[in-house]
Amino acid sequence: MKIRYLGHAAFEVVLDGKRILVDPWITGNPKSPVKVGDVSADIVIVTHDHGDHGFDDAVEIAKKGATFVSIFEIATKAGEKGAKDTVGMNIGGPAEIKGLKIALTQAFHSGTANPTGVVVIGKEGSFYHAGDTGLFGDMKLIGEIYHPKVAMLPIGSHFTMDPVEASYAVQFIRPEIAIPMHYGTFPILTGTPEKFQEEVRKRAPETKVIALKPDESIEV
Repeated sequence: MKIRYLGHAAFEVVLDGKRILVDPWITGNPKSPVKVGDVSADIVIVTHDHGDHGFDDAVEIAKKGATFVSIFEIATKAGEKGAKDTVGMNIGGPAEIKGLKIALTQAFHSGTANPTGVVVIGKEGSFYHAGDTGLFGDMKLIGEIYHPKVAMLPIGSHFTMDPVEASYAVQFIRPEIAIPMHYGTFPILTGTPEKFQEEVRKRAPETKVIALKPDESIEV
């Protein structure tokens, strides 16, 4: 499994030979290392429809052949805007999409439809992208049921968890690797990866924190 950070909350993951984009906010993203016209994928996932999570860019990517996956109402809207292959889901058990298992999880946030996180499971590994969320106790169940190797967690505060709350999320989920996201893009997002790493050492020292810079990648 190869994970590439595209800035803010956007990730490109190659898993079992499938290229997955999660929350691909590219156009207007000051941290993005790519342009939307240069990006393609097999699956594009949108956790919620706030502007900094890439709904419009995801639709454009889906028009080039990617399967658009999101909560039902957002997937329906994507189809109305020209995405040819959409899968509208809800929070619950996984669906099989292009050979991968994908489950939407709850997220405590806002939006015009229910915001979600997402777990993607393949033969090569699994990851949990929390979307935008506050801390909630049922993250323990995400860890117990899905055992994600990697968790991408927001740490910026104000709109999402801060580094302390995100460290409790790591303690609940127990991934091998935690990747901070949704910080530093705007001044209001004050959480830092250094503080996150410090707090994770206190509560889940067995988890490795890897703070990626935009366009950096890791293989798991």
